[in-house]
Amino acid sequence: MNEQTKLELEAAAFRRLVSHLQDRTDVQNIDMMNLAGFCRNCLSKWYMAAAEEKGETMDYGQAREIVYGMPYDEWKSKHQLEATAEQKAAFEKSKPAHD
Repeated sequence: MNEQTKLELEAAAFRRLVSHLQDRTDVQNIDMMNLAGFCRNCLSKWYMAAAEEKGETMDYGQAREIVYGMPYDEWKSKHQLEATAEQKAAFEKSKPAHD
């Protein structure tokens, strides 16, 4: 496989992941962190870092809007639930793995 095809496939997979996460608003970030060690916010930070590596100016809010499909505050008010005590405990237990 040539590098251009690889790049296009990786971009397509990323777009599909972002679309999937935008559709699955029932999946909370804390659950993603507890199970997979990353969440939408992590993906936003990675996107922003990649943009900066290419010399593009992007702030965290802009990167979040790309990943969430809307401004973060809007997504949060529509879809984010208060974390349960169990979710918070699981996050604290696994927190060193997230740092």
